[in-house]
Amino acid sequence: MAQSSKLRIAFIHPDLGIGGAERLVVDAALGLQSLGHSVDIYTSHHDRHHCFDETRDGRLCVHHVIPPLPRSLQGKFHIMFAHARQLHLTMHLICTSAHQYDVFFVDQLSTCIPFLRMFCGKRVVFYCHFPDKLLANGAYVEDRREKNVSILKYIYRFPMDWLEEVTMRQADLILANSKFTARVTKSHFASLEHQLKVVYPGINIKAYTSPIDLSDPDTIQTASQRRTLLSLNRFEMKKNAALAIEAFAILRNKDPKTSDVRLVLAGGYDPRLEDNIRTLKSLIELAQSSDLTYNVITPLQSRVAVPSFPKITLNEPDILFLLNFTTAQRSANEHFGIGPVEGMICGLPILACDSGGPTETVVDQPADQRTGWLYRPQPSVWAEALEEICNLSETDRKALSQRARDRAQKMFGMDAMARSLEEVLEEAVSMGLVSRTGTWLAVFGVLGLLAVLIFRYG
Repeated sequence: MAQSSKLRIAFIHPDLGIGGAERLVVDAALGLQSLGHSVDIYTSHHDRHHCFDETRDGRLCVHHVIPPLPRSLQGKFHIMFAHARQLHLTMHLICTSAHQYDVFFVDQLSTCIPFLRMFCGKRVVFYCHFPDKLLANGAYVEDRREKNVSILKYIYRFPMDWLEEVTMRQADLILANSKFTARVTKSHFASLEHQLKVVYPGINIKAYTSPIDLSDPDTIQTASQRRTLLSLNRFEMKKNAALAIEAFAILRNKDPKTSDVRLVLAGGYDPRLEDNIRTLKSLIELAQSSDLTYNVITPLQSRVAVPSFPKITLNEPDILFLLNFTTAQRSANEHFGIGPVEGMICGLPILACDSGGPTETVVDQPADQRTGWLYRPQPSVWAEALEEICNLSETDRKALSQRARDRAQKMFGMDAMARSLEEVLEEAVSMGLVSRTGTWLAVFGVLGLLAVLIFRYG
């Protein structure tokens, strides 16, 4: 295909909320559109009050196909229903508009890949954020011995893990968000013969360098004259936000000069998810046990009610929890971690764990090239790093800020990601139409497995 050819691309994403994967999908779609390509996004869930602005204000074309299936059954079997919901979305696409696209871009769930190739004859590019197989028992930590699981969970997970591997390898090209993710995926999926290409998530730099509207009500309710430590991530146990609170508590007790410092914990919060509810509750209990005052707020236009907690401090709390504001990376072995890149483009010092994707985004050594600090996830160690950051001289802070901005713009801008994705998508299309030989087996295998599981557990 000639380089000047413009592609018609369909993105398939399961839940278009406000997480890191969703930010990548939105920025990838915007970036490809800016290069002249046509992009549509298909999803099984899109709450217009819990999503990124670009997906509801007309900048992106989103097709929300509501499935007849629940997300879970009494809080269980999430992944099984996720597969089934994606197949419903895929069948809708195949029966309505799939013929108009040149190529499909799939991420998170690979279930649909053999069906798209079989019934549409088009190429599929799969973007791997991280294998679900490795997250089923909590946060993945490289080289750590796998947790023992019950025989019932093993029986349930085995076909799910098989399904993930067998459908992923049907993709024509596979991308990963970091070298870490690519290496781990290859090592745990033995039958995967693809060479995973790394395309780092990019960010919309203009969104972080635009003037701030100080009169915006949400800006007013979050602003403070106090020095601020900011941590961005979803409220999930595996993100280990407790590390930030524990390190902050040690810092406050250790250094009297940090009494004017506050901690802001911001990220996606979905009251439908038990993990989100339990995580927020545990973090607030940790703040209370550390004798730190706190408050919990949401954007003024949010339909998510603020959960009720005792002893809230409305004026200048030590910790401010921001739920679902879409504007420090604590979890170990983070697969990529967009947070550090967002911080660098803003010229802020970064503190992240010394494993996973952040080791590819943040420069810790040598000191004269530093854009942030990488340390093992231990509260006392992080407290020392925070103390060093809080006591940076103005000269050192400005120099670090410029290095961070330069690195983020050069390596992690949306333009760079869009160009890389364009190259991969054009490569996929240049392969020609799909040969259906051998794809039938994968299709029948997926359908048969899901039918058995839904009949057995549904």
